[in-house]
Amino acid sequence: MNRKVRCGVFTVLMVVLAIAPVVGVAATKPNILIIVGDDMGYADVGFHRCKDIPTPHLDALAASGVRFTSGYVSGPYCSPTRAGLLTGRYQTRFGHEFNPDGGGQGLPLTEKTIADRLKSAGYATGLVGKWHLGGDAEHHPLQRGFDEFFGFLGGSHSYFQSAGIQRGTNQITELDYTTDAFGREAVAFIDRHKSEPWFLYLAFNAVHTPMHATDDRLAKFPQVADKKRQTYDAMMLAMNEAIGRVRKKTR
Repeated sequence: MNRKVRCGVFTVLMVVLAIAPVVGVAATKPNILIIVGDDMGYADVGFHRCKDIPTPHLDALAASGVRFTSGYVSGPYCSPTRAGLLTGRYQTRFGHEFNPDGGGQGLPLTEKTIADRLKSAGYATGLVGKWHLGGDAEHHPLQRGFDEFFGFLGGSHSYFQSAGIQRGTNQITELDYTTDAFGREAVAFIDRHKSEPWFLYLAFNAVHTPMHATDDRLAKFPQVADKKRQTYDAMMLAMNEAIGRVRKKTR
């Protein structure tokens, strides 16, 4: 059975939970997709009356799902919020109130992630995008319940440079634009695991700094005089397009 997509947008994070049909697998194990957008503004989507950025795919999620208009994240910035999201616990309960700022720091090894729990339940588990829960070997996503990883380990990353982007634990050598790449990798993960239950955590770095956008998307906002806002609009557009490709694959 194809369940509706659920969507909630927060000032720091945008979270979408999509439950898609599983081919040939018992309906008791639906596929699970969590999408996070980083540092997007609450009012920068069409369903919150934004006028200068077209976000039709996000608007469709809001229209077909549930909007949590009084929902709040459990932390004010990146890493603690992700720790709360992936563990289902308040980060203050396990001492992760701040962003990691050095080696050996990350999500405490005492904590289980949703990937740990779903992997033990028979799911294929994948992370595409930003991790920011520890950069050393023991905190690596592949040690925290994820079977597959494509992305970067830190808190921010260039949208155009491949250095620091890993597939598993291997450095990649080519990259066009992270938002586009993360959308493609998410679609590929879904394709690879279409005959089994899967869990995918798709964590875009958009629209976190640095402010990088592709020329073709910048050209779509000639009316925006503020160059920073023009770049931001183009970054939001890219994330909306990537989410549209992923939504199409889950239907």
